[in-house]
Formats: sequence, C-alpha cells, structure tokens
Amino acid sequence: MLFSLTNPEVAILMMGIFLFAVLLGFPIAFTLMAMGIGFGYFAYYDATMMEHIFDNRIFQLFVQNTYTVMDNNVLTAVPLFLFMGYLVERAGIVAKLFFAIRLAAHRLPASMAVAALITCTLFSTATGIIGAVVTLMGLLAWPAMVKAGYDKKFASGIICAGGCLGILIPPSIMLIVYSVIAQLSPLRLFAAAIFPGLMLAGLYIAYAVTRAWINPSIAPKPPAEDIPPRAEILKEVLVSFVPLFGLIMLVLGTILAGIATPAEAAAAGAFGAILLSWFYKTLKWQNFKESVFLTAKTTAMIMWLFIGSWTFSSVFSYLGGHEVFEHFFTSINISTWQFLVITQIIIFLLGWPLEWTEILIIFVPIFLPLLEVFGVNPYFFAMLIALNLQTSFLTPPMAMSAYYLKGVQKSNVELMEIFRGIMPFLAIVIFAMFLMYMFPGIALWLPETLFAD
Repeated sequence: MLFSLTNPEVAILMMGIFLFAVLLGFPIAFTLMAMGIGFGYFAYYDATMMEHIFDNRIFQLFVQNTYTVMDNNVLTAVPLFLFMGYLVERAGIVAKLFFAIRLAAHRLPASMAVAALITCTLFSTATGIIGAVVTLMGLLAWPAMVKAGYDKKFASGIICAGGCLGILIPPSIMLIVYSVIAQLSPLRLFAAAIFPGLMLAGLYIAYAVTRAWINPSIAPKPPAEDIPPRAEILKEVLVSFVPLFGLIMLVLGTILAGIATPAEAAAAGAFGAILLSWFYKTLKWQNFKESVFLTAKTTAMIMWLFIGSWTFSSVFSYLGGHEVFEHFFTSINISTWQFLVITQIIIFLLGWPLEWTEILIIFVPIFLPLLEVFGVNPYFFAMLIALNLQTSFLTPPMAMSAYYLKGVQKSNVELMEIFRGIMPFLAIVIFAMFLMYMFPGIALWLPETLFAD
C-alpha cells in the first residue's frame, strides 16, 4: 500500500498512525522512534545500495540524532534546573513560604488563595515541574483552604492553575526545549516570558480577590485571633521569602545580565538549592538521593523524546509532510491574525490528548517555517505557545493538573468539582493570550530593551 502512495500522503499516514498509537496509550518517545525508523526505512530505501538489511540511511540518522542530543550545550541546563527544583521541593521551603505569605496577606479577600498563587509563582520559578508544584500545593495549601471554609471548586482551581505557571515563568524547562527546537536564544526567551508570566499570575490573583470580594462565602477571612503580631509575620516572611527569592534572582539575574549561560546559571542554582537545604536543616541523604533519581528519570524521558521526535520530524519533512501544511496555509489566503488564531486553536485542541512535551517537540516545528511567510516575530509566537500550553494542563478531559490534585486528595474531592473550578482560569489564559496579541510589547519590550543590537 505504501508504494502506491505519494511521499506527502505517506507523511500524513505516518502522522495519523502516530496519533492513533498515542491515544491507545503507547509510550510517546518509543512510538516516535518506531514511526521514524519504520517510515524512514521506506523513505530512504535504495535497492541499488542494499547489501544487507541495515544498509539504510535511517540508522545513521538515528545514531546521529542521539549524539546530537547528547552533545547539545543548551540541554545541559535541563538536568541542573530539574535537580534544583526537586531539591527545593524536598527542602520544606514551600511550606514555610506559604505560611508566611498567608499571614502577610491576611487583610486581603481570599488571602489563602492569594498566598497559594504567590507561592506557586515563586515555586514554579524555582522548579518548573508542573506535577511537583500541583502535588505539593495540593498536599499543603488545598487542605488548609478547605479547612478554613473555602469552596472546594474554588480551591481546586487555584491549585491547578497556579501549579501550571512553571512552564511559562523562567527559568522554564519548556523554554529551554523550545529554544533548541526553534533555534532561538534561551536568554531572549526567558526575558520575553517574564512579563507574560507575571501578567497571568496577576490575573489569577485579581480573579481570586474579586471573586471573594463579591462572594465572601467561598473564601472566608481568617479569625483575628489566628493572626500573630506584625513583628512575627515580618520575621516569617524574611526567613522564608528572602532566601528563595535570592536563589531565583541569582539564576535569572545572571542569565539576563549576560554573566552566565543558562547551563552555568542552572549549575549555580543547583548549588544554591543545596545551600538552602543546608540552611533549613533539611539536607538529608534520602532527599538528595531522591532528587538525583528523579532528575535522571525526567531528563532521560526528555532526551529520548528529543531523539525520537527529531528522527520522526526528519523523516516527516523528507517525505514532504511540512510542505503539505505550508501549502495548505499559503493556499487558503489568510491574514497574519487568522494564521495565529488557527495555529493556537490547533495547539489548544492538541492539549486534550497530549502533554506539552509532545506538542512542542512534534507539532510546533510544523508551524515554525510559516512564521517568516506571515511576518510573525518568532519570540512573540513562542510566548503565545507558552501561554497556550497552560491549557494543555487545564482542559478536560485530559487536564493533567486536575489528575495530579485528585491523586493526592483522592476521595476528598470529586474530579468534576476540580474541572468546574478550573474553567474560570482556562478563560483567563485565553484572555491573557488576547491581551498579548493586542499589546505585543508585553512579550517583546524586555528582550528588545535588554538585548538591543
């Protein structure tokens, strides 16, 4: 059958079989490799050069891609940032931070929700691991809010939305991966993501405060007798906030100032996380060993995804798959804003069955060659994607953040309650994308200012 099809048709068939296999539950990385090698064998088949079964260029391509991933200097930052995040998670810093901000914000409506969102923002900056943030805050902040009388749906939405900020706010693993895929500067991507990330976190906080101000019953204020003296609150904030904020500024500041590369800053951050653990007296061998193990496990997953996706994409492009999409978009005579809307809808829909890694590594490269055709700034497009990928964790039925929270709270909350709590935050993400489209300077002003030629 394959030999009766044209190469572009084979490429589309390849994509269709891959999506079908993923929906059946096959491992993403190894499915990519299998599809790439299988269809690549057909694409590079040359009977005149076949002395034995392994005389096919697809095997050389696969080995070359493996060594390219291993030799990539930018990807060196991935395990270091992961290690920093896992160590911070196990250092008990987040619990102290949430408690301190909760006390400092006690006069605001929904003060515990505000504290949870600020903690999620800072913790996301330090780790960028969505599952870790949602799980930890689901164990720490969600029970505290429910115990204080907060509506379960409201509390669930706060934790799930706040926990997803890690793929947007730098230093983000997602942005490092994107920089490698799109061949963009990770420094400029980090700078471009700061204001959109803070804007989204600010919109979440504004929604929580406004909602509680309109309907105080969903987020009761803490009793006055539970609030300690101001001096004690200040001490708690200084002890918990300043060290973690200092670590974040060390990492981000050295990157944006051009003092260190992302890999060097990540190494400094990993060392800083060890010092923080020692400062908080939580530097135990078990915590250290678990952090190393989880770092190796997650890094291996990301690297195999890269190897599989690059092999898949190379074959897909060789067969003419990218040309099919390029011809489609250029033939329907659409404007730039229509191109952006269509691509973001596609990314949004892909967020239902797929996680951000698969969307980013497999599908985003299809759109990248079209940016020049439609005159779209690649850093602006990257920020739209980064905002949109928030929805891949918030969109039912495959809203992974909801499943993370359900996994730690089990019978304490129903999945449908979590889904209902997520919906307003999903709308906020879409509103944030609209704001950034209307005002591109939200994403572009800082990198253009810091890295002006």
